Amino acid sequence: MSREEVTVQSIAQRKLRLNNGVELAYYDSHAEDGGAADGIADVVVLLHGYCGSSAYWEPILDELEPSVRIIAPDLRGHGLSSSPGDDTYTMELYADDIASMLIQLQIHNAIMLGHSLGGYITLAFAQRYGKKLSGFGLIHSTSLADSDAAKQNRDKAVAALQTDGVEAFVGGLIPKLFAPGNAEAMEGEIEQAIRIGYGTSLQGAIATAKGMKARVNRSHVIESSSLPVLLVSGESDQLIPKESTFAAVNAATKQVSLAGAGHMGMAEQPKEMASAILGFVKQIRG
Repeated sequence: MSREEVTVQSIAQRKLRLNNGVELAYYDSHAEDGGAADGIADVVVLLHGYCGSSAYWEPILDELEPSVRIIAPDLRGHGLSSSPGDDTYTMELYADDIASMLIQLQIHNAIMLGHSLGGYITLAFAQRYGKKLSGFGLIHSTSLADSDAAKQNRDKAVAALQTDGVEAFVGGLIPKLFAPGNAEAMEGEIEQAIRIGYGTSLQGAIATAKGMKARVNRSHVIESSSLPVLLVSGESDQLIPKESTFAAVNAATKQVSLAGAGHMGMAEQPKEMASAILGFVKQIRG
């Protein structure tokens, strides 16, 4: 099945063309009022994970939107965004995309939270554009670089994508993102995550896998930052254990461990995830 034959699962309702030519789709919770809803001063940028889209965040939006303005892009190569021909989508390239998007939206200060791949991008953004942030966080992610074994798995992912395509790859990947105990009870959520994954372009999936393999250890970005940092881990995360999520902290770090969640806390424990995010926003507000 080609990407053109897939009904892309995304909540993005607007698009921007960035200076680098990338067409970035994004969700803006307050697009209709120009982002100036009464009583809402905080902007929270949510970056989804690998083979995901802005739709990953849909389960927690109802809890968040009365308090904050949400900006949730489809990252390059994912969802409704374009797939440039770069061989490798580095975390720095992704960070530059998001910085360009925020400039066009005239957002000069935000809280940025990234899920898995989105966390790697968040750290690259914090390193390059830290003055644009009032806080940042990793959701089921880590500041550590890939181990040698993980790098080998990235190569295997690229080979599998080239041989079997996105649909087969996503079908094998997504169930592993959920806690084993949730497999039966959350069959619908798993199927939805798979449908979302089908919207990833082959170019995007391959180039992103290469970019994740190439990323560097950014623990120092957290440790040296004076900004508040949120770290959220799933107790049953089979991909990134909590010791990896909590590997780097600073004096203003909030650590949250979600019981009953694997790598997809926004779907597995949405109320708890939303509560952690809103608590972090309140911490930043002081």
